[in-house]
Amino acid sequence: MSDLLIRNCTVVHVDTPQAARVAVAQDIVIAGNRIHAVLPTGQADPSRFSQVIDARGLVAMPGLINCHAHVPMVLFRGLAEDVSIDRWFNEYIWPLENNLTPEDVHTGALLGAAEMIRAGVTSVADHYFHMDENATAVEQSGIRALLGWAIFTSSGEAMIERSGDFVSDWHGAANGRIRACMAPHANYTCSDDYLRAVAHKARELGVSIHIHAAETMSQTQASLEKTGFTPIQTLEMTGILDSPTIIAHGCGLLPEDIEILSRYEAGVAHAPKTYLKLAMDLTPILAARAAGVPIGLATDGACSNNTLNLWESLRLMAMTQKDRAGSPEVLPIPEALYIATRESARVFGLANELGALTPGYLADIILLDLNGLHHQPLHSISASLVYNVEPPDVHTVIIDGEIVMHDRRIHTIDVPAVISKANGAKQRLAYRNPGQRIQTYNP
Repeated sequence: MSDLLIRNCTVVHVDTPQAARVAVAQDIVIAGNRIHAVLPTGQADPSRFSQVIDARGLVAMPGLINCHAHVPMVLFRGLAEDVSIDRWFNEYIWPLENNLTPEDVHTGALLGAAEMIRAGVTSVADHYFHMDENATAVEQSGIRALLGWAIFTSSGEAMIERSGDFVSDWHGAANGRIRACMAPHANYTCSDDYLRAVAHKARELGVSIHIHAAETMSQTQASLEKTGFTPIQTLEMTGILDSPTIIAHGCGLLPEDIEILSRYEAGVAHAPKTYLKLAMDLTPILAARAAGVPIGLATDGACSNNTLNLWESLRLMAMTQKDRAGSPEVLPIPEALYIATRESARVFGLANELGALTPGYLADIILLDLNGLHHQPLHSISASLVYNVEPPDVHTVIIDGEIVMHDRRIHTIDVPAVISKANGAKQRLAYRNPGQRIQTYNP
């Protein structure tokens, strides 16, 4: 018997950036953790399957891929509001993160995983601390993840080895759902020698690198004034780009930086809600893609984004690029969907395994209910996917061939228990300094 049959759904295919197509009355056959076939309804015998999902009235598409996040930062949601990016880092985030315990990271990772699953996010590239705890949460939740332990020069050389040990312990775990990478924080928090040591460790282990770089134009200008090189030039000189690399943000990319990235296996993770909220400018998506540099959708952390809702990132990406170009015709719907699926899979490092409902690809599939008022009348499914979908529209989530959520109920996480645990730590986590609790709008 085959493992799972999804019956009678409408399937969205995004084969190229120029065209999205919709096929009605389709069955998806899943064997093990991969898609075996996509067939017209009626060609697969339901009696031969151990599990059958009746998907009549639902739309199937690849699960969304979050190419850059700090998932456990959901614990700080709402604590750093209406401040400049410098104050956000120095007066809020760094002090708040001093409160974190390994147990907090585990709780935050589970809470964030639940939020992403409910929003149809099936994969995440997570860059944070205490990643052993994060990995156990990923293993439990059923989500797919690329995990990197954030390290700094101030962490010391020993943390490069500790991070390497984490990679060795977890890369390929959970039936391959977990991959691990090296995750130096940024060129402004890691010296050139430290970056060289990290690059060496990544090559030694044969894994990718996930790093913040050229986050703002002012950051790029400061690097030029201080060193004579842009952050991207520094990454090239130190060997970081010799491994497949996720560049987080890239709002300060110059044309010469884009040309450098086009020569390497590097992609840029784009989190537009954070950029708008912190007034960071925007990633030059059109120029990057024109040069062959792939773009992946991202949320960043919930302390700057407030949610892990990738549908927000999708529509904000499309709208802000139109606004920047002064033309509503740039980044049309098929291209936006291509970035959200196939191109995000490329940035994530699984270009030929995720991002499409194609035989042989991993069975990471979401089923959407587009019957809500905000979709009616439903003239265009693809337009609704880019501009209308909200997390409650996600009906079912399948990751690695396993049903992780069905009929909006998560099977892998005790959500009320995790929320209770997060609320239990709320007061302790809200202190920037001993005795100085952050004042919120609703303290």
